[in-house]
Amino acid sequence: MAAPEPTPHGEIKHHGLITLSLMLATIMQVLDTTIANVALPSMRADLGASSDTINWVLTSYIVAAAIVTPLSGWMSERFGRKEIFVASIAGFVLTSMMCGIAWSLETMVFFRMAQGVFGAAIVPLSQTFLLDINPREKHGSAMAMWGAGIMVGPIIGPTLGGYLTETMNWRWVFFINLPLGAIALAGCLAYLPNMARRVRRFDFMGFAMLALGVGALQLMLDRGAEVDWFASTEVWIEAGLALTGFWVFVIWIAGTEHPFLDPRMFLDRNFATGLVFIFVVGIVLLASLALLPPMLSVIFNYPVMTTGMVMAPRGVGTMVTMIIAGKLVRVVDPRKMVVAGLLFTSLSLEIMTGFTPQMDATLIVVSGLVQGLGLGLVFVPLSTVAFATINPQFRGDATALFSLVRNIGSSIGISLVTVLLTHNVAVNHTELASAITPDNLRGLGTGGSALTQYGQTATTYVLNQMVTVQALMISYVNDFKAMMWVTLGAVPLALLLRKPEAQPPGAGAVAHMD
Repeated sequence: MAAPEPTPHGEIKHHGLITLSLMLATIMQVLDTTIANVALPSMRADLGASSDTINWVLTSYIVAAAIVTPLSGWMSERFGRKEIFVASIAGFVLTSMMCGIAWSLETMVFFRMAQGVFGAAIVPLSQTFLLDINPREKHGSAMAMWGAGIMVGPIIGPTLGGYLTETMNWRWVFFINLPLGAIALAGCLAYLPNMARRVRRFDFMGFAMLALGVGALQLMLDRGAEVDWFASTEVWIEAGLALTGFWVFVIWIAGTEHPFLDPRMFLDRNFATGLVFIFVVGIVLLASLALLPPMLSVIFNYPVMTTGMVMAPRGVGTMVTMIIAGKLVRVVDPRKMVVAGLLFTSLSLEIMTGFTPQMDATLIVVSGLVQGLGLGLVFVPLSTVAFATINPQFRGDATALFSLVRNIGSSIGISLVTVLLTHNVAVNHTELASAITPDNLRGLGTGGSALTQYGQTATTYVLNQMVTVQALMISYVNDFKAMMWVTLGAVPLALLLRKPEAQPPGAGAVAHMD
């Protein structure tokens, strides 16, 4: 079919309302990656699930979304970007409502899987729309808006989830999507422009192999800690399937005439480097978020709401630098902004290595604010530069891949820090406990040794608790230090980015009307 005539950006009306609708949909979807976590204990009691099986509520959503995300580019070109986006929002809202009224673990897992399928296309397509309806000189501002939802959503998710669970019940963790989704759906139906469709053959083999690799990898990362990683046959099978899927996928797209993902997009240096950067951002963002709530709960005994309050400055810092970066990206070399953001993020992690069980919330707030400033400063220029030079015909697939790599980075980051934490706690506990001898206990307390005063059993219990807390704190510090080195290791990659050439107003990619 013939492609429609392009429509200049200036002819697209209601930019503000379109952006608002896209952002509401994005925030709604991203919130669900973390908002349900704190509701699992309450959910388990109502659904009659065990501590192991309740985690399938999270796993089913993550795996389904990961498998379908790469498909969003092909679907939007074949069936219409607006049509797929609207259908995704409607399906996400409907399945959210069904999750809220789920009556058993089986129905909850099924509805969560369906929610992941419908939600997979929302984030990449919202980014594609914002890039298409704005000229290149406004891409920085557009990515600042889009990035705000992507980065802040996971940060406020646990706090909002905890508040809804405590004040109402866990079902409202899903019902909260109904008003957000209804407004986003109405706005998209009314104002979202129709985009050009392109007849494109579906590469089933390519998609199947990528889906196999992504699905098996996500399942392995999510289930690994529960089944003791490679001590389990399940993990070996999932790892083998993941390697097979990715290997065959790479070989297939390199040789087939109409590949599922065109390998030519990876020849764009900015986009390829951007994928590596967003992988690192995914590791640092959600790995930090996965570590802090349990640390604050177990070591500092903070309730859910207090945890949310001390973590809130992270979101504030992200919002501030995203707004600033959206304006500066047109006049400041974005590569310098990326490096500055990575250095800020590394500084925040270095501050976190100074955490102790006896400290107050000051260092937590300061490090969170600095980390938010750094991540916001990285995300906007990175999202802008990564798509600045890529051929617009690859944009749908490229945004889907960008979201997929970020999510995989988050999953790998969470798994790595969890493995390190578990291992280091055991090692540190053994080392600390080995230094405690009866002679070392003399002088503790008053009126004689602790063993005499409290009794051997009570003293052993108290000392074990103290050693456990110290071992856990040291292990968290080790994780923060490891993430700091990962972040610093990404700094030299900025040298591979190319500064986008300036374009006259109105130039660049355009939106099309059917």
